[in-house]
Amino acid sequence: MSKETTKHPLRGHHHTSDYLRMIGVPEIVPATSPFDPGYDPATLESHLEQSAHLMSILKISMACWMVAKESATRRKVAAAKKHRVPTVTGGGPFEVAVAQGHLPAYLDLCADIGVTRIECGEGFTEMNLKAADVIRMATSRGLDVQFELGKKHDGAFTDDGVTQLIEQGQRWLDAGALQLVVEARESAKEVGLFDDSGNLNRAYADRFAKTFGFHTVVFEAPNKPSQFALLNHFGREVHLCNVRLEEILRVEIYRRGLHSDAFSHDNLRPVAPKPARRSTESLEWRMPLYAE
Repeated sequence: MSKETTKHPLRGHHHTSDYLRMIGVPEIVPATSPFDPGYDPATLESHLEQSAHLMSILKISMACWMVAKESATRRKVAAAKKHRVPTVTGGGPFEVAVAQGHLPAYLDLCADIGVTRIECGEGFTEMNLKAADVIRMATSRGLDVQFELGKKHDGAFTDDGVTQLIEQGQRWLDAGALQLVVEARESAKEVGLFDDSGNLNRAYADRFAKTFGFHTVVFEAPNKPSQFALLNHFGREVHLCNVRLEEILRVEIYRRGLHSDAFSHDNLRPVAPKPARRSTESLEWRMPLYAE
């Protein structure tokens, strides 16, 4: 028997999931929707191998998937499906399709590529179609729908603007949309819930969360300050999207209170169970440490 085997006779019997449970980290339903900005298939496949269990749904780039080699796009969607991660297209291509008068062709393409869901919105265009008609067209092709709330170029939200967005969101939900996404663009500054310094408007965020609930409303959090601000405010249950693939693990250790900046927050810090009593005979913890 080698020295390594002698020193670690139980290698492979201790698991990260058991340890996290021991220190009080709860099991969390996936609540992060990462963003593929146009990575090559191999890179995406590697991220799925590492982090698929943390992903609620994968957003496939902006319109990058349309100009990339089609076989690569299909390979990426197939890889997500293999890992049981649903996929959604960004709202930009939807808006262009509507503006150009070719929504049916766009929906046909999305269905053929194999994505699970499309994102609809009016972030930089105006749409004269009814929510019910759009959703009917999408569902007839086997596509789910989510709707993005907010304009990309109108700056931070106002009181009246939030009221109007809540009413708009409710119309889309009533028509059959599954989720609502709150706009933040790539900067999370001077747009949506964030002012020109990137500070989160907590009162507006609360209005969306209280009206729709975390299962339905998803907050765009494209950078570290926006991610941390939303998690600090709402706690681990908040649903974040537009998180870059390479940042998903950082977001998830923060969500679990394992990041140094999160550990001091009561709504994120793990609450460790009381340790088991020690045996006076063996002085070993009476707690199962490894699987059979």
